[in-house]
Order: sequence, then C-alpha cells, then structure tokens
Amino acid sequence: MKKSSAHRCRDIERQAGYLQPEHCAPPPARPRSNAMWFIRDCCGVVCGVITWCLVFYAEFVVVFVMLLPAKNLPYSLINGALFNALAFLALASHARAMCTDPGAVPKGNATKEFIESLQLKPGQVVYKCPKCCSIKPDRAHHCSVCKRCIKKMDHHCPWVNNCVGENNQKYFVLFTMYIALISLHALIMVAFHFIFCFESDWTKCSSFSPPATVILLILLCFEGLLFLIFTSVMFGTQVHSICTDETGIEQLKKEERRWAKRTKWMNMKVVFGHPFSIAWLSPFATPDHGKADYYQYVV
Repeated sequence: MKKSSAHRCRDIERQAGYLQPEHCAPPPARPRSNAMWFIRDCCGVVCGVITWCLVFYAEFVVVFVMLLPAKNLPYSLINGALFNALAFLALASHARAMCTDPGAVPKGNATKEFIESLQLKPGQVVYKCPKCCSIKPDRAHHCSVCKRCIKKMDHHCPWVNNCVGENNQKYFVLFTMYIALISLHALIMVAFHFIFCFESDWTKCSSFSPPATVILLILLCFEGLLFLIFTSVMFGTQVHSICTDETGIEQLKKEERRWAKRTKWMNMKVVFGHPFSIAWLSPFATPDHGKADYYQYVV
C-alpha cells in the first residue's frame, strides 16, 4: 500500500529496529514540577521585552495624555479601570504563555531500558525523534528553537518566546484576545480625544504641548491599529484551530488525521478546561486537561 505524503514528511522512524537506542545517552533528570520554563533565545527575549514596552507605552499615553487631563471624572475612572484591567490580563497571559511548559517531551529517553519498559506487543511501533533522541507521542513535533519535541505544537511564537502547544495554548489565546481588546479600546479613546481637542483649546486637553500630544496620539493610534489587526487574526486562527482540533503544523503539512474526532465545544473544553466557567477568561486558572496518560507513545 502506498504511503501518504504526510507519513513521508514526518521526522520519525516507524520500526523499532531502526530506533538505535544505543546511540542515545541516558535521559537527563526530570526537572522539578515547579521549575519555571524559560527559553534562552535572544530573538524571543527581545520580542518579549518589546511587547511589554509597547503595552507600557500605551498605558502611559492613555493615563497621562488622555485620562488624567480630562475634566470628566467618571469618564476617566471608568476608562482607566477598564484599560488597566485589560492591560494587566494581557501581560499576565503573556507571562503564563512564556513561562509555561508547552508540552515538552522528555529529552533523550529513547534508551534501550525505557523502550523495554514500554512492554511493546508484537506489531506495535514507537516514534523516535532523531534530533532530540526522544520517543515522541503522536501529534508531537520538534521545535528547532526550543530544541525539544512539543506535544500538539501549533507554532513557535517569538513574541511570547515559546512554543504554543498543548499546555499553554489557552494563555496564548487569552494574550491575543486581551491585546486586541486594549488596542480597540485605545483607538476609541484616541478618536474621542481628538474630537475633544479640536472642539476646545489644545492646551487644555493635555498636560503636554500640542505637538507632543499629537505625536504621542498618532504613535498610539498606529500601534493600536497594527496590533488590533495582527492579534485579531491570530485569535481567529487559534480559535479555528482549536475547534477543528488541528494544529497549524498539521494544517501546513496536511497530515493524515489519525486521532478521534470530537465536537467543537468539546475541543474548546480540552484547551480551556472542563466545565465551562469564568476561569476560561483568567490567565491564572490552569485548565484541567483530563487524566490522559503522559506517555502516549505507542500507536
């Protein structure tokens, strides 16, 4: 029977005879469960710092240029509380997406002892990643930046300096959603501020000089519009990927579907937790992914 192109493009070795476990060093000690996950990638670290700086810049312009000089106290309090709450949730989601293990497979576990401990039955096969020398579960892919195989890897995002995978996809979705919301909120406030300044004296609508105020508002408008478009597209792409239960890499490689099909609502609960609750919107709530076996290697 002819193999599909999806099987040919995967970096796996299907037969146990070709696993060559003797070429793998003993696996390193498993890190503590409370150890923080952080990728030491210069590009990712710079992108992460830029992300926080852009949010703080928007915070500065919204608070000190638009809200504090405003004469309407309820307007300033309501918009200030809303914007700061959304900005806090966006940065918290970014931090969780960056510092959460996305679902890394133990590195270097393709040893003879570990393969024998799986007690494979005749005809059963396992997958091995030749790059990190690990036995990898189905739907796992190797990330060249993280240098690990990641379960249900969607893509590596430099803006969060991490892969988007099985364990942190919720936080990445929340990050894109909250950034899109604060970008939209900032654009609306900039529009109202320009209208207010045109109808009154520019010196009374900001504590900064008129030229400085215009420049700060234009930069914020450009930033808000750019990130509103970018994060809205990413949010929609991620939600579609979750509902169809097909990662970005699987869509790109057109891999053959070999996993059970679930409803869209069930796929959402797999990522955000079961049952549905307000915790879906919280970056501090860790979703319950169920009691699936950690080592799903055998197919």
